[in-house]
Amino acid sequence: MNIPEIRLKRGKEESLKRFHPWVFSGAVASLPDNLQEGDLVKVVSSTGELLGSGHWQIGSIAVRMLEFGPGHVDDEFYRHRLRQAYDMRQSLGLLREDNDCVRLVHGEGDFLPGLVVDLYGNTAVMQAHSPGMHMERARIAEALTELPQVGSVYYKSDTTLPFKAGLDPVNGYLLGTESEAVATENGLRFNIDWLRGQKTGFFLDQRDNRTLLERYAKGREVLNMFCYTGGFSVYAMRGGAKRVVSVDSSAKAIALTRANIELNFPDDPRHTAIAEDAFKYLAEMPDGAFDLIVLDPPAFAKHRGALKNGLLGYRKLNARAFEKIRPGGILFTFSCSQVVSKDAFRAAVFTAAAQSGRKVRILHQLTQGADHPVSIYHPEGEYLKGLVLQVE
Repeated sequence: MNIPEIRLKRGKEESLKRFHPWVFSGAVASLPDNLQEGDLVKVVSSTGELLGSGHWQIGSIAVRMLEFGPGHVDDEFYRHRLRQAYDMRQSLGLLREDNDCVRLVHGEGDFLPGLVVDLYGNTAVMQAHSPGMHMERARIAEALTELPQVGSVYYKSDTTLPFKAGLDPVNGYLLGTESEAVATENGLRFNIDWLRGQKTGFFLDQRDNRTLLERYAKGREVLNMFCYTGGFSVYAMRGGAKRVVSVDSSAKAIALTRANIELNFPDDPRHTAIAEDAFKYLAEMPDGAFDLIVLDPPAFAKHRGALKNGLLGYRKLNARAFEKIRPGGILFTFSCSQVVSKDAFRAAVFTAAAQSGRKVRILHQLTQGADHPVSIYHPEGEYLKGLVLQVE
């Protein structure tokens, strides 16, 4: 197989020699004619040294590296990488009878940049974040079904593929048939809407943080803002919360939250779900109504151009929570914006705390779960930041 070759500018090979998986467009000296998005390419230094191979695409990230050195990207490559990812989750005890949902592939963290796979029961929900992985979807689906537990593969990339690529996301089952859309996480059951829900239908990255919240919930009155599927609410209920209120601006999210509460705690009067704008709800609610508040908003800054406004949003949201929370209360606050660093998020929360004039202590610093690993060579993969704060 004749693989096209991309040559880098002098000195631009250093990041690849440190195993960073991205080649930026500004590092490219020359590339072949008629190169198509998603093509597999070899990457060589200015002197012709083979550095590795990856998928080409148009944009600031020109190549997402799959292999460093002379390795081949073929059927066995995908089988091997997917098996490694599965075995790692299995070894960590993340796949068991009371937990049948897990992120199976986390892009660069599993050395498969541009690919995300979440496993719910026996259904693998696959998303391509690059044209190259989109082109390889059938090959990847075949390799996935060779893993234990995987019976069906659903492909969902309508919101993740680069829109300029002009690719057809062709959502639907690549292999297998529709199965029960209910998964079990730490003994709790959740309806998973991978057909129409956000991302792959559930936010698995918060599993460990939901477990932590459960430990703090006993006897508390809990407010779960931006509740989406109600994950934090369900854990708070099991933790013995006195009262739980779930708020989301989406009526569909509220319906899903109610369904998940009913699935685990039928007819339990402790829970209320409200479709309302988060900022409006916080502004209008009485001071001291809750002594445990969860702020888990969608990304306020999805790209660097939105960073300033995003940080302002985090500051305003947290300032309102500091004003309203009961003395001695606990605040779980998060940012899932990749472009917002841990330091920047902490500074925004610090500013909000200072504005409130209240004494605030950090109890925990949180991130995504172990099934969302971060390659040590790609620190950008640590996108989820969280703080657990005690407010006097």
